[in-house]
Amino acid sequence: MALLNVSLSSAFDFKLCRPPRLHSLSKIHSSLSPHPQVLADDELKLGSNAVVSFGNSISRASFLALVSASLFFVNPALAFKGGGPYGQEVTRGQDLSGKDFSGLSLIKQDFKTSILRQAKFKGANLIGASFFDADLTGADLSDADLRGADFSLANVTKANLSNANLEGALATGNTSFKGSNITGADFTDVPLREDQREYLCKSADGVNSTTGNATRDTLLCN
Repeated sequence: MALLNVSLSSAFDFKLCRPPRLHSLSKIHSSLSPHPQVLADDELKLGSNAVVSFGNSISRASFLALVSASLFFVNPALAFKGGGPYGQEVTRGQDLSGKDFSGLSLIKQDFKTSILRQAKFKGANLIGASFFDADLTGADLSDADLRGADFSLANVTKANLSNANLEGALATGNTSFKGSNITGADFTDVPLREDQREYLCKSADGVNSTTGNATRDTLLCN
């Protein structure tokens, strides 16, 4: 057995198990690695490229933010395009006092929360338009087609509603028609509070020229 171990030991080359010397590792590292100066230059270029790329990203972001801000501050109402065909003009949340919309087709136009004092809507097509919480004090709505329009919470005091067709319009909440001219107006299927109905019946008169309905009948006045 001892002779077998000796023969195996002599047959095995112990030089293969020796770790390489330090100067050999240095030579290998030198042969595989680029020149230190080249490596430094490459790192510098990478750093510069990263800074330039970051700077470009910041510049683009700043530019887009500036454009967005300028659009917003130039015309804050751009966020409220609203429904309706009235060109690109914004009609929601605006002061449109005295503006003349007479005879225009404004189907489903959005006038929510707008100030429309003394605005003129004579003969306008306002089917399904929204005047939610709008101020229509002294507005001229005579001969207007207001079927299905929303007057919820609107201030319609001292307005001219003569011969207007309000069939199916909404007037919920604190909608006020105080002092308005309703001669010939058609209030068919308008959900009014009892106190509103009683107030309007005091001045209700005339017949709507379009529907042929008497104002008092549409208000279910006694």
